[in-house]
Amino acid sequence: MAALGSPARTWRGLLRELRYLSAATGRPYRDTAAYRYLVKAFRAHRVTGEQLCRAQHELHFQAAAYLCLLRSVREHVALHREFHGQGERSVEESAGLVGLQLPRQPGGKGWEP
Repeated sequence: MAALGSPARTWRGLLRELRYLSAATGRPYRDTAAYRYLVKAFRAHRVTGEQLCRAQHELHFQAAAYLCLLRSVREHVALHREFHGQGERSVEESAGLVGLQLPRQPGGKGWEP
């Protein structure tokens, strides 16, 4: 994972991923348990002034890791949908995919006079 960036950027990324998930389920993302948990955690670990808080950095790291997981799963599903096989193909279809044709042999197997 690269540099963490700002907590606000991580927060916006998490909300974006929750919106993608809610679009798939048809349920508003603000009604999900994940959203309520994230709001509660980010508010609990908010830093004021120059206070240094190890828990805030730990929360930010965990949030960034969770964001990476959500984004990767979404991209994996999209790639899987696009490139997943359509089942067993015949030999003729497989040859056609790579631009080949099967030879036809007169008098060979399956040929009738």
